Amino acid sequence: MGTREIKSPESLPVTPASFDGIPDSSSHRKRLGAYFIESDNRRMAMGRGYTGGTTPVNVHGKPIADLSKTGGWIAAIFIFGNEMAERMAYFGLSVNMVAFMFYVMHKPFSSSSNAVNNFLGISQASSVLGGFLADAYLGRYWTIAIFTTIYLGGLTGITLCATMHIFVPNQEECDQISLLLGKCEPAKSWQMVYLYTVLYITGFGAAGIRPCVSSFGADQFDETSKDYKTHLDRFFNFFYLSVTIGAIVAFTLVVYIQMKHGWGSAFGSLAIAMGISNMLFFVGTPLYRHRLPGGSPLTRVAEVLVAAFRKRNASFSSSEYIGLYEVPGKRSAIKGSKKIAHTDDFRCLDKAALQLKEDGAYPSPWRLCTVTQVEEVKILIKLIPIPACTIMLSVILTEFLTLSVQQAYTLNTHIGRLKLPVTCMPVFPGLSIFLILSLYYSIFVPMSRRITGHPHGASQLQRVGIGLAVSIISVAWAGVFERYRRNYAVEHGFKVSFLTPMPNLSAFWLLIQYCLIGIAEVFCIVGLLEFLYEESPDAMKSIGSAYAALAGGLGCFVASILNTIIKSTTENAEKMQPSWLSQNVNTGRFDYLYWLLTVLSMINFCVFLYYARKYEYRSQQRIETTTTIMENKQNTPINGS
Repeated sequence: MGTREIKSPESLPVTPASFDGIPDSSSHRKRLGAYFIESDNRRMAMGRGYTGGTTPVNVHGKPIADLSKTGGWIAAIFIFGNEMAERMAYFGLSVNMVAFMFYVMHKPFSSSSNAVNNFLGISQASSVLGGFLADAYLGRYWTIAIFTTIYLGGLTGITLCATMHIFVPNQEECDQISLLLGKCEPAKSWQMVYLYTVLYITGFGAAGIRPCVSSFGADQFDETSKDYKTHLDRFFNFFYLSVTIGAIVAFTLVVYIQMKHGWGSAFGSLAIAMGISNMLFFVGTPLYRHRLPGGSPLTRVAEVLVAAFRKRNASFSSSEYIGLYEVPGKRSAIKGSKKIAHTDDFRCLDKAALQLKEDGAYPSPWRLCTVTQVEEVKILIKLIPIPACTIMLSVILTEFLTLSVQQAYTLNTHIGRLKLPVTCMPVFPGLSIFLILSLYYSIFVPMSRRITGHPHGASQLQRVGIGLAVSIISVAWAGVFERYRRNYAVEHGFKVSFLTPMPNLSAFWLLIQYCLIGIAEVFCIVGLLEFLYEESPDAMKSIGSAYAALAGGLGCFVASILNTIIKSTTENAEKMQPSWLSQNVNTGRFDYLYWLLTVLSMINFCVFLYYARKYEYRSQQRIETTTTIMENKQNTPINGS
C-alpha cells in the first residue's frame, strides 16, 4: 500500500493563546480536523480519477457498468422475502417450542421458557459473528447465502424431531392431569441433546442472516441520489413490515397447521418456507449491488488500541511530532470505505495516528494507524450506548412471548363462536405493527412534522425514544391487568386450575399490552436499524447492524437470568411459598415481575435520554467541519501578510 507522510500542520494560522499562555487546545483540534479534510480532497497522480471506496460492484467484485439495471426496490423485494421467511421461522419456533417442550417432551413450563429464551438469545447475540464475517471476508451476500443454508438444515432437524417417534418420549397415558402432576415419561437425555443441538444450529444460522439482510437491502440504493434519505427511511419501514408479516404468518397459519396436522407438519412448513425463500434469494443475484469487504474490522480495532497504548506517553507538542497520519488522495486505506474526518472525541485514541519521525516511511499498522481507522473505532464506541438502551425493550418482548402464553391459558379466547388457540395470541402485536406501518406515512409523519419540523416526522433517536417510552406504558399495564386477573382467579375458585379458562374473563384484555408493545417495536427497532446503518463506518455496516441484534440477544439472556434469580429468591419450600414465576400462574406473582420491569425501564429511559442528548449525528459533524474549513481559509494569511 503506497502511503506518504502527512505534513505537519505548522503552516496553519497560529493558534490563539489562552489566558495561561498555553495554546487553546480546542482551536488546535478543530484546525487538525480541517487540515485532514482538506488532504482528503487530493487527486491521484497524473490527474487520474478514482473510484470511491463504497462504489457498488457485482457478485464477482467487478464494477457495475450500468447501475440502472441493478439495485433499487426490485432487488430489495427478493431480500424482503428472505427476511420474511427467517422471521416466520424465528417466531414460529419462539411461540411453539415452549408448548412443544411441555406437551411433547414433558419439560416444565419454566425450564421450557428458559430454553427458548436461550435459543432466542443465541440467535441474536451471535449476530456479531455474522456481521464480522460479512464485513471482513465474505461480504453480505455470501454470508446470507451460507447461513441461510445452515438455518434450513436446523429447521429440517427440528422437523425430524417432531415427526419421528424415536426422538420424543412415550406419549401413551399422558393426559392433561398427568402433565400437571409431572407423571408423564420425561424425555431421555440424548433426545433433549438432539433437540437442543438442532435448535441451536437454527439459531446459529440466524446469526449470519440478521446483521446482513437489512444492511444488504440498504446497499441497493444509490447514496448519491437526492432521494437517498427518503428511500432509506421507507426501506427500513418496509423491511420491518416484512418482519411483521412473517410473524403474523407464524402466529396464525403455522399454529393452524400444528392444530390440524401436528407438530411435524408445523415445523415442516417453516422449513419449506425457508427453502423457497432461499431459492428466490439466489434468483435475484444478478440484480444485487454488493460492497467489497474491508478486511477484518476486529483486527483494525485491535491495531488502534495497541498503537494508542504503545504511544500513550507521546506528546502532540513533541519535537518528534509530524502530524496525524493519513494516506493521500480521496481513497481510504480501508477497502470499501471512504475517509472519515478527524473528530475530538476520545482523544486518547488519536495517539494511534500520532506520526513521529521515528516511525519512518512504512510504519507498522500496530504502531501507526490512519485517521480513518481511528475514527472507525471512535464511531463504534459512540454507538454502543444507544442499542444498549434497547436491551430492556427486548427483555419485555421476551417475557411477553413466554409468560403471557401462560396467562392466556387461564382466559377465555373466544370471539363469538370462534375459539382462538392460545399460541395465536402473540399475533396481535404483529397486527398492530402492520397497521401502524401502513398508516405511518399518511398519519404520523405529517402530524409529527408540524411539531418537530423534521422532514421524516422524527429523527432516528427520537423514534427510539418514543418506542422506549411506549414500552414502559405497555409493561405497566401488563402489571395492572395481571393483578386483576390473578385476584379474579382466586376469588372465583380457579386458583388450582391454572390450565382451565375462566369463561367470564376475556383474553383480549391482553391485547392492550400487545398492541402497545407493537407500537414500541415500530418506533424503537425501525429507528435503531436506520440509525445504526447510517452512523456506522462504511466498512462496518454489518457490525453496526449486529449491534441491534446483539441488544436483542442480550435482552433474551437478561430475561432468563432475571427469571432464574426471581425463582430462586422468591420461592420458599419450607413455608410452602411459591415463586413469583410459579408454573401455576394463579399462585405466582407475574404482576410483581411486570412492575419490576416497569421500574427498570424507567431508569433505562432516563439513561437513554442522557446519551441521546449527547450524541451528535455524523452528518452534523461534517457540516460543522466544513464550516471550520471555510473559517480557517478566510483567516489564513496570504503570502505571509
